[in-house]
Amino acid sequence: MLFIASLLALQLAVPSGDAPAVPEECQSGVRAVSDTTLTPAAQPQAQTQQAEPRQNPDQDQKAKAQEPPTPPHTGLRALFANLVEDVKLLPAMQNVYVAAVAGGLAAAAHPADQTFNVRLRSHYDAVNTAFAPGKYVGDTPEQVALSLSTYAFGRIFDQPKVSHLGMDLIQAQLLTEMLVEPIKFATRRERPDGSNRQSFPSGHAAVTFATATVIERHLGWRKSILGYTIASYVAASRLHDNRHYLSDVVFGAGVGSIAGRTVVHHASDYWAFTPVSVPGGGVALLVTRVR
Repeated sequence: MLFIASLLALQLAVPSGDAPAVPEECQSGVRAVSDTTLTPAAQPQAQTQQAEPRQNPDQDQKAKAQEPPTPPHTGLRALFANLVEDVKLLPAMQNVYVAAVAGGLAAAAHPADQTFNVRLRSHYDAVNTAFAPGKYVGDTPEQVALSLSTYAFGRIFDQPKVSHLGMDLIQAQLLTEMLVEPIKFATRRERPDGSNRQSFPSGHAAVTFATATVIERHLGWRKSILGYTIASYVAASRLHDNRHYLSDVVFGAGVGSIAGRTVVHHASDYWAFTPVSVPGGGVALLVTRVR
């Protein structure tokens, strides 16, 4: 929740053409022959231009979400070829900034790790039932199955944009696992319930935030609100179930966001992170949405 709140906090008129000027009469008072040919064609054009309503580019931009260009091929060969390219793009500075923000938020949440989960525990069956689906919704097999279903639907019904979305979702899940698992085995942090030492970062938070980020970059942030809401719910369920600490889910959300941003690497609509110096000492992170 902290990470997505911070991430969201960071996010011509064309004048009507003038009617073609009617050529001036020759000094002899007789129009040129060429003028007689141009004038009838010019008049309807002038009327069309004058009748054409002005368009507001801002409204048009809001009405149509910017989408990444659909690739000519969305088969399995393209899937793995793109995955190799994604790995090469991971060290991009934009991802470094996102990792820095996620790491900073996780460090800030760390002091509350030992007490935060206790506040989410409930003795009410209705609350426990409400959080129960979270462990399934955010599980990798379920997320991969949904991604494969989206991809298959686009391929079967010949909808390239849908299959492109599904392909990016699959790539995001694969890339997320490639990032999460090495960190888990490197840190070996014990889970709050003591079940094993794979607590940091939260894989459930990572895969769901990766899915939400891919949807946001394909369809726009308005259509991704539901995805981010589900991702936040999954992260909260991991705290309620005492399977992760607060810092685990915060950093997991950051890892998933990095994977989603890396997979959908189009430059039409993205967050730009720029560090700037602050008068009197210190550094601030300037975040702008670039179109």
